[in-house]
Amino acid sequence: MMNWDWQYSGDILPDLLDGLRYTVIATLVGYVIALILGLVWTLLRRTPSRAFNQVIRWITEFIRSTPLIPQLYFVFFVLPAWGITIGSLTAGIITLGIHYSTYTAEVYRAGIADVPKGQWEACTALNLPRSRVWLDVILPQAIRRVIPTLGNYLIAMFKDSPMLLAINVAELLFTAYQVGSKSLQFLEPITIVGLLFVVVSVISSILVRRLERRYATN
Repeated sequence: MMNWDWQYSGDILPDLLDGLRYTVIATLVGYVIALILGLVWTLLRRTPSRAFNQVIRWITEFIRSTPLIPQLYFVFFVLPAWGITIGSLTAGIITLGIHYSTYTAEVYRAGIADVPKGQWEACTALNLPRSRVWLDVILPQAIRRVIPTLGNYLIAMFKDSPMLLAINVAELLFTAYQVGSKSLQFLEPITIVGLLFVVVSVISSILVRRLERRYATN
């Protein structure tokens, strides 16, 4: 029967919190990339060229349909063969951002489709420039409608961040493995990792729900 070592838990907690820091950094920066690139994918798919739209759709479908770990391996291990060398953390952030951008793109697309047709007709009647139509009318309404869903993808990305250990990013789970390997005690580090993920995910979920209620009532 395994006994919990409180002294050992206290000793390794600073290292695990440092790993959590890298996890949060990778998640937040990757999420910003996903938000921006996802919007770019969405707008590119609305260009007049049908052939171009199909190409963008195929690209996003391919990325979304491919597991995250092979994408991580490709960015970190394959790109250097072509002269593109990226650090592990940077590679992880970029891959997370690109991967999840294909999901946020669908969220944006649904939000834009949900904007009432009358809004488009009013913009046409007022002869507003295309840039103002998007920036001042359509996108503010569309994004406001999908904020809760976008928030859920932030939580999903956070829970997928342990996959970055595949390319040796010193995130939370990787740090727990390293700590456990030194002492051959895995119960405490792995359990603490699970608890930290639960705590951060629950807090994030509460914030997302508050945003959902806020924008549902406004």
